[in-house]
Amino acid sequence: MLCPDQENLNSSSKTPIKYGELIILGYNGSLPTGERGWRKSRFALYKRAKANGVKASTVHTACSPQAAKAISNKDQHSISYTLSWAETVVVEYTQDSTTDMFQIGRSTESPIDFVVMDTVPGSHSKADTQSSQSTISRFACRIICQRSPPYTARIYAAGFDSSKNIFLGEKAAKWRTADWQMDGLTTNGVLVMHPRRGFTEDSKPGVWREISVCGNVFGVRETRSAQQRGKMVENGSNELVDGSLIDLCGATLLWRTANGLERTPTPKHLEALRQELNAARPQCPVGLSTLAFPSLSRKDTLDDKQPWAYLRCGHVHGYHAWSGRDQEMVGGDKGEELGKERDCPMCRTRGPYVPLWLGRESGLCVDAALPTHAFNPCGHVCSEKTAAYWSRIPLPQGTHTFQLACPFCLRALNREKRYVRLIFQGPLD
Repeated sequence: MLCPDQENLNSSSKTPIKYGELIILGYNGSLPTGERGWRKSRFALYKRAKANGVKASTVHTACSPQAAKAISNKDQHSISYTLSWAETVVVEYTQDSTTDMFQIGRSTESPIDFVVMDTVPGSHSKADTQSSQSTISRFACRIICQRSPPYTARIYAAGFDSSKNIFLGEKAAKWRTADWQMDGLTTNGVLVMHPRRGFTEDSKPGVWREISVCGNVFGVRETRSAQQRGKMVENGSNELVDGSLIDLCGATLLWRTANGLERTPTPKHLEALRQELNAARPQCPVGLSTLAFPSLSRKDTLDDKQPWAYLRCGHVHGYHAWSGRDQEMVGGDKGEELGKERDCPMCRTRGPYVPLWLGRESGLCVDAALPTHAFNPCGHVCSEKTAAYWSRIPLPQGTHTFQLACPFCLRALNREKRYVRLIFQGPLD
């Protein structure tokens, strides 16, 4: 289900207007548990049949009857800021006919449009995706889209629950602004990074910032749950641009605008690139067998023709048993060999020896060039400029750190050699 009103839009004679799409990093095109219901690796935001956006209206202080009424009224959106046991500020929100609201979080309750669970780096099965304790908020954030061109999308921390309320408890970071309004941060926060020069082959990573409940922009806190907010960024913006990254402390999402997606390679184009690679009939220099990248629909299942590579030097082979320097060829199990360091038979450079997998999530590609480079150590293959761009972005990891990671599986990259140019051997005939 892409959005609650998608069915209504499709039933009309007009083509539905797409605001953009959200892509969860780490799943390479599909969830290990399958794409169904609200749980998907990629979500599309369409213009709703009827506007459901809201905007701040009346402010109530203390425990006035008006404040109590706003909180208890299930038809009234409100945000409650608990300053102390004796003082609460309640901000009423009214309907806004010019915007559509989409909510994202871990909860499966009806106010959430897109259910996002914690992403486990390198997960391939249902068991891999199970996290012992989630750090993603049940109602993590909301995106407000203008219903008229240019369909600007803005992000705000926290989402309204089933009672249409947002509660910031006494321990949450909150404060009064210069104009005596209220604002605050959620427990683990919502971080955003806007790329420089758009999401193209010339893109450069931006700086991670934190977004408040009211959409203001701040520097990142010392830790995700620290009560002291970062310094306010005066020229910061909560407007999402093509390529903006949203981190919910447990999952990172990529925002692609509708216009940006029109310039992005399609799955059909990626399939054509795969066929072009295979048409060159790359050979294993040891076994002299012809190699072939498996179809994009077959995920993480090793094939006899699967290309393997030594990720220090980039030489591509078929699977073969090889002990290394001054030792003879020996037998071995493919599963046991995954990620092990071995000596390349071509150049004797020692490094990880892994199967190669094509990056299947086209929305992560900054260009439509031939996939010629592989991330180290996971072996996901993409174009050189796509590899170069993502290898420079520190992605939030847990509640304290950032790390460079492959966007297709989120495995941490090797610090010395983040990606490698692949060296294929052509057919001898």
